[in-house]
Amino acid sequence: MVAGLVFGAAGGEYGTLDWWQLRREVASERAALDSLALDIDSLTEDVQALERDPAAQERAARELFGMLRPGEILFRFEDPEP
Repeated sequence: MVAGLVFGAAGGEYGTLDWWQLRREVASERAALDSLALDIDSLTEDVQALERDPAAQERAARELFGMLRPGEILFRFEDPEP
């Protein structure tokens, strides 16, 4: 009878050990989901800024595409290759 109770609590396909493992996995997946939700919120704010904010548009044009205003000079500093 004791062996049956131990097997029922800890063993088997749906035992307590499996249940604890599943709870840890669910907690881990929820943390990952929360992190992704924060990333989505941040990216949404970036998109909205690029659509509406002229300063953000200018910053992106300068950083991503190297664009300059008339009369500006671009200086590039690169590390020498070994």
